[in-house]
Amino acid sequence: MSLKITLYISLCLFYSAVFSQETPKSYTLNDCIALALENNLDLKASMLSANTAKINFQQSKMNILPGLNGNYNIGVNNGRSIDPFTNDFIDQELTFSNARLNLDATIFNGFRLLNTIKQQRLNNKASKMEIEDVKQTLALNVTLTYLQVLNARAILELTKKRIGTTEKQYKRQENLFNEEVGNPADFADIKGQKTIDETNILMAESALKNAKLSLMQLLNLDSDIDIKTEGILLDFELYKLSSEAVYNDALNNLATFKARELRLEASKKGVSVAKAQFTPEVSFFGQLNTNYSSVAETFTETNTSLVETGDFVIVNNQEIPVQTNQTQFEGKPIGYEDQFDNNLNTVIGLSVQIPLFNGFRAKNNVALEKIKVEESLVELDRTEQQIKNAIEQVYFDMQNAFKRHNSLLKQVEAFQESFRVNEIRFNNGASNFLSYITSKNNLENAKTNLTNAKYEYLLRVKVLEFYRGNVL
Repeated sequence: MSLKITLYISLCLFYSAVFSQETPKSYTLNDCIALALENNLDLKASMLSANTAKINFQQSKMNILPGLNGNYNIGVNNGRSIDPFTNDFIDQELTFSNARLNLDATIFNGFRLLNTIKQQRLNNKASKMEIEDVKQTLALNVTLTYLQVLNARAILELTKKRIGTTEKQYKRQENLFNEEVGNPADFADIKGQKTIDETNILMAESALKNAKLSLMQLLNLDSDIDIKTEGILLDFELYKLSSEAVYNDALNNLATFKARELRLEASKKGVSVAKAQFTPEVSFFGQLNTNYSSVAETFTETNTSLVETGDFVIVNNQEIPVQTNQTQFEGKPIGYEDQFDNNLNTVIGLSVQIPLFNGFRAKNNVALEKIKVEESLVELDRTEQQIKNAIEQVYFDMQNAFKRHNSLLKQVEAFQESFRVNEIRFNNGASNFLSYITSKNNLENAKTNLTNAKYEYLLRVKVLEFYRGNVL
């Protein structure tokens, strides 16, 4: 009973360990591209730059609106000062406060604001095109790396089939060796060939892992993945378009060209913005002001009384003092709100700033903006030349890969027949091992070269389609 329980527990632990291992998730090419567009950090950085350009464009439009700003302060002054209510000098503690509302509106500044809006609009569009460029390039890199994984996997499958044939011959030669029949050197040679095939498997597995790692890095994943061939056209025929046709499509469809052209137009608007520094700037301004003073008072008449003036008149040789009626007042502090309401005043006017001399700053700024135009033009020309050269090189490589593939197809057919005959002759003792193994290696190498040529051609076709503006 205890033995059954032990076996049962052991089986449970075994199956638990087996099924607890994570099976790599399978991805189609479209899945990989979608993941890359979602996770790739370079694309996220490009999107942040585009958001900055969008905000700059929005702000350039808002700069046309008038500026309205308020100012308020309150404080205490001790000692000699000027009463803000009466403008008299006083020597006492004073609590003061004032408030101001400023309005400033640009009427004309040489169309600087309008040209800045146009420039930022072009920069915003260029940023969007640059995002598309990053997306297109990322999708291309994912596609090429995906094909490299498929190629490495196909090579691994061929290598495993190769060692399968070797192992069959190894068992046959081992039996002959044990029976002391045939040439003992043949058994030693097949053992050496088996180790070569095993090494080739290790190398193929390493190449597959490296290709998968490159793909995982593009997708920003840290777990192993498996791929499907859905969405990949592995059968092919000779590419029909010419390199000139591909280049013309690239000029019309590739996002990088559109981005460069927009940057060029934006730099031209920058010259117009800089030229506005030579023109006068006319603006409208307005102010609303008020203030408060703690010593401000209102006086109310309360009584009158006769008081001597200090003068006198002589009547009948008698000095009679002169008196006058003096009004008596009672002071009452003016409230905070009442002062702010009573002391309101407004100012409106026009301001004209005329540039006379600024150390040639305006002239040099225009010169710098013109240099930026030339730089943008050179960058556009360089991009066009680089893309044209790249298309011609890829097109040349694509044609060579196609020719090599067709040649290797014939080579595989010839070596298959050669190996079939040599295998029969070797098994019947009519041929030596050297002829057999040479024929076998020729066939396996031709199959490997055929697979490499096939995927090399597909890679070049994908690149050409990318330049035409087709991601897949």
